[in-house]
Amino acid sequence: MLNPKGRVVMVSGAARGLGPVIAKRLYDEGYTLSLGARDAAALERAHGGMEKTRVLLHKHDAKDSCTGDAWVAATVARFGKLDGLVNNAGVLHAFSVEAADEARLDEMWAVNAKGPTLLTRAALPHLKKSGQGRVVNVASLLGLRVRRPDYFGYSMSKFALVALTHAIRQEGFEHGVRATALCPSVIDTDMGEGTGIAKEDKIDPGTLAEMVAMLLALPNTASVAELPVNIFAEASY
Repeated sequence: MLNPKGRVVMVSGAARGLGPVIAKRLYDEGYTLSLGARDAAALERAHGGMEKTRVLLHKHDAKDSCTGDAWVAATVARFGKLDGLVNNAGVLHAFSVEAADEARLDEMWAVNAKGPTLLTRAALPHLKKSGQGRVVNVASLLGLRVRRPDYFGYSMSKFALVALTHAIRQEGFEHGVRATALCPSVIDTDMGEGTGIAKEDKIDPGTLAEMVAMLLALPNTASVAELPVNIFAEASY
């Protein structure tokens, strides 16, 4: 497994939900972190107590590619390199096909698919230079199948994120870049509320954070393209 000491990892959506839990797990592991979120004040509240010498807090709006470009540039300027990217920022809106809302469809596409694409575009040259670059895209089981028709728009955007993951793997493989689509079922965060799943049956965020840490640490000889994580006994997963 790769030694986390000195390895620089960016985590988007780091101010709320799963993001702070991932950041805390990686920080405790010894990674140097660059944490991004749209709400700078919330980002500071979540991580202001971390050691400043190995943590950078930076504004990042997944709907604005300029903030992603600036964030990558600031990360490399501060730490001199980039070894990993966790595309965690996401948004969910539920509605049927018949009641499809174009504005909310556009937002999910922008945040869940286009945002990670453009952020990875900015990060990829540095990840290739690392020789052991890692990308973990926090997708969803709904990015592998449509289980609820009222979540079809979310599924569409997460299917696209899984497709992006495979494109990153193929484009960066010879340069040591490995990419994984982490595809969990319902997580015990605010996004998982209203799903009808009992709290005790949801995936604990700490479990997902442990998986992210494992994926970032895998050597080049162990590539995981997709990692489904279920809470149901479904036939396929």
